[in-house]
Amino acid sequence: MRLLTSLPSLLFSLPLLTAAQQQKPLSENLQFWFDKAKSYIPSAATAPIASTADKAAANNVVTLTTDNWKSVISPSSLSDPSEGPEEWMVLFSGGNRSCYGRCARVEKAWNESAALLAANPTAPNLAYVHCDKSPVLCTTWPASVPSIWHIQLPVTGADQSQPATTIHKIPLNSSTVTAADIVNIHTEKTYEKRPVYEGALHPFDGWFAKAGLIVPLGVGSRYFMGKRTGGGQAGTQRSPPLGGAPPANEQVAR
Repeated sequence: MRLLTSLPSLLFSLPLLTAAQQQKPLSENLQFWFDKAKSYIPSAATAPIASTADKAAANNVVTLTTDNWKSVISPSSLSDPSEGPEEWMVLFSGGNRSCYGRCARVEKAWNESAALLAANPTAPNLAYVHCDKSPVLCTTWPASVPSIWHIQLPVTGADQSQPATTIHKIPLNSSTVTAADIVNIHTEKTYEKRPVYEGALHPFDGWFAKAGLIVPLGVGSRYFMGKRTGGGQAGTQRSPPLGGAPPANEQVAR
């Protein structure tokens, strides 16, 4: 078998491979070894690897809904203000309706990145929104699909002051995105290449949020969009899941 005959040569080449990788970012090294391991496993056995990544995502990613997002993305009572804001990465994906069936690669890369980040002690909190199933939330948060929102959630200070929540919106290329691209958002801070979002629909600090109108706005927007397209109230149709296990779609916080 290729797996057995190739392992000695792989072990022999480890020092050279390691030296070649030392100058690359951590996320690229992790992706390199992930891909290298898969290349030495017969094609018939690659499904368990994908399954492992899916399980890692299910264990480390929480699904956001219109009902739970405010309680999920909130500073932990155990957070220390001196350690700075809490970091979140939220993937906005979908099925045939919101992503036109093009998000399979994105979700695969997300699952793999969740597995890679699970080994990183500084990893951000991870969350997921399926815009076919939660269209009001995707409208409430003006999110494009597919994209990742990098959120720095401030911890309330001892004087009860509440600094602004910093959001960077990172669009994803559904044809080329890799797990390393997603991991780099955290490890290489590539989110800093995108402008800070400060619009009126900012879900934490925007005008509608402060007025308590952001959820009614999302519901109304979806309703009128549905009427215009002749579909009645929007968001009632559920698309079938894409191939493979979706990233923690069923792991809704309680």
